[in-house]
Amino acid sequence: MSGRKAILAGAIGAALLVPAAARAVDPPKTGRPAPADLVKLMDISIPPDGTGLPAGQATAKQGQQVYLTRCAACHGERGEGATNDRLVGGRGTLTDEQTFKTVGSYWPWATTLFDYVRRAMPYNAPLSLKDEEVYGAVAYVLFLNEIVGENDPINAQTLPKVQMPNRDAFINAFTEPERR
Repeated sequence: MSGRKAILAGAIGAALLVPAAARAVDPPKTGRPAPADLVKLMDISIPPDGTGLPAGQATAKQGQQVYLTRCAACHGERGEGATNDRLVGGRGTLTDEQTFKTVGSYWPWATTLFDYVRRAMPYNAPLSLKDEEVYGAVAYVLFLNEIVGENDPINAQTLPKVQMPNRDAFINAFTEPERR
């Protein structure tokens, strides 16, 4: 046995002789348990089937003003993009050399748009929109992408039924896969 192998074998043997309790390392003492009210506030995920969507509703016509005052500075007056991403257009570009991933070309479910807008927008004040404002902004973005009509009510019952143009390009991880 070479000198290196002997040293390695000795180190492994010595480590095995140390009781397991002595080898255990306490986890770092950081953080604190999250209070129940904070957990409830943050437990707002909305899956594709719309489970957990709140009460309220709006149309694109109603949501236009919300969008213009809370979203347009970053996304443009008609979703064309400004300091942040485009939200409109790009349909049919996902197989092109230059793709445009927008709500109308890429997003598979309208419910995830609601989820994202509610938790992360506007960028400078996430979680600040009331549920009706989120429904309105989402309705307006869907309208700009020619997915819903200007006066279609968007709410917990209608939003999960919205047929997004790219829905068939995704696998829904929230449902059982088809058996072949």
